[in-house]
Amino acid sequence: MKAWLICIDDTDDIGTKGTGEIAEEIAAKLAPREPQDARPAITRFVTRHQLFVHPDIPYTSHNSAMCFQVDTDLDFAEIKAICITHLKQESAPASDPGLAILDLASDYDVERLISFGQQAKVEVKTKEQAYALAAELGIDLSEHGGTGQGVIGAVAGLGLRLSGQDGRVKGQLQLGQQADETKVIEVTVAEALALTGLQAVISIDGEKLANDQLLTLKGKIKAVFTQHQFALLVSSEQGLWRNATQQQLKPY
Repeated sequence: MKAWLICIDDTDDIGTKGTGEIAEEIAAKLAPREPQDARPAITRFVTRHQLFVHPDIPYTSHNSAMCFQVDTDLDFAEIKAICITHLKQESAPASDPGLAILDLASDYDVERLISFGQQAKVEVKTKEQAYALAAELGIDLSEHGGTGQGVIGAVAGLGLRLSGQDGRVKGQLQLGQQADETKVIEVTVAEALALTGLQAVISIDGEKLANDQLLTLKGKIKAVFTQHQFALLVSSEQGLWRNATQQQLKPY
């Protein structure tokens, strides 16, 4: 079984299925869960990576790429075929989808890839730069409609995920508050990890909380990818550990 990192970008349009949802669907096709599995494997969480917002960059709403890892026995040709088929089926007609596939066991320059991703958060990159880097690093990069501009974000998303310090996990965490987001939930770190499948609870200052520490959570509860872990981000407020606010999540 091999591990692959896959990133897609620019598959949606206003009022259509989001790129994150399409990424989740592809991940499920590549590594379907066993019937008894209550949660997806943590590696398969889809992370959203914010890229540069600039007048010269076309995007739907936020200019973000979606990345996920799959561990599978499928070979490369099968993986790519499944990705392309689903992208062509689900991408919006006006979109410019890009697809990047990286064999995590291959010999590639991770620092160069991370650097490209970080640059794509603050400056305009080109398709030519994305293709050149992909060719040098052995990344399979392809476009599947429109201008194919999404190849830039697809490569950048790989680098940002590999940095271990970027990306919000798609969706909200459910810890018993589904019916009422105003409900306050008190759980220990150990209980929160067991309920969500996350790897850690980490403060906005980078502190990893102990399993017995109590969390006081409310509203939309989001996870991030930080310190190379899928984590619930929290902050200390009046002596209580609370889930991070929208503003505190913004750097991710």
